[in-house]
Amino acid sequence: MIKVELNAVPPVVDEQGLVVSFPFHSAMGAASTAAVWITLEPGAELAEHCDSAEELLYAVEGAVDASVGDENGELRAGEIALVPAMAPHSLRNVGSTTARVLGFFSSSTNIATFTEPMGPDGPQVVAIGAPVPLAAPLEAPALV
Repeated sequence: MIKVELNAVPPVVDEQGLVVSFPFHSAMGAASTAAVWITLEPGAELAEHCDSAEELLYAVEGAVDASVGDENGELRAGEIALVPAMAPHSLRNVGSTTARVLGFFSSSTNIATFTEPMGPDGPQVVAIGAPVPLAAPLEAPALV
């Protein structure tokens, strides 16, 4: 059994009230699934992006505005939403408390391509899975 403490996983993104980490993926030994742990402070957002794998988003705490394709809706603690592979989607904390969302991917490796780079020098593509988690600007070469 592979077991992790979600809040102890090193973040891939940690900026402006948004923390994103990947507790399970192919590089950790997962054969066909991966997970993402997202923490959003009030007003923080996970910018629009597309994932190479289908994703289930489970709201653990708080409430987020979820945008998937042309649809918008609030996702509250205890609710789960399906995001098809390659569908543009984003999350924004609409509440007054911290929101936490646990996502499950249908593949142990996932490539997320953001519409805009994350921050002024941030990555536009994030690859999770073998050989190691990677985040890089879209036009930059990947160094592993």
